[in-house]
Amino acid sequence: HVHLLESGGGLVQAGGSLRLSCAASGRIFSTMEWFRQAPGKEREFVAASSWIDGSIHYADSVKGRFTISRDNAKNAVYLQMSSLKPEDTAVYYCAARSGQVYTDPGQMNYWGKGTLVTVSS
Repeated sequence: HVHLLESGGGLVQAGGSLRLSCAASGRIFSTMEWFRQAPGKEREFVAASSWIDGSIHYADSVKGRFTISRDNAKNAVYLQMSSLKPEDTAVYYCAARSGQVYTDPGQMNYWGKGTLVTVSS
């Protein structure tokens, strides 16, 4: 049984930092990604890490501010978020799949339940 569990969300002031964690159980995934969904908006890609080719990908909106990393021994993925902006406010979801990176949430096989990040101005 596959389970993804996010943690680390919370309330932070603009310019601050947060670190999200996602622990996977049940199987090991070659590709783990972060998505987010703001109120009234569609779920959007944030970052991805694949150990098929060691690639890392970011949405343009978070490049230079967010860093994705993995601990394969722990089957976990992290998202270090810095210089947070109010527009980063969203529920952040961890997602996983076997195979290449996709930025389309419809291509992900497994999802966590999400963790809320609120950035105040």
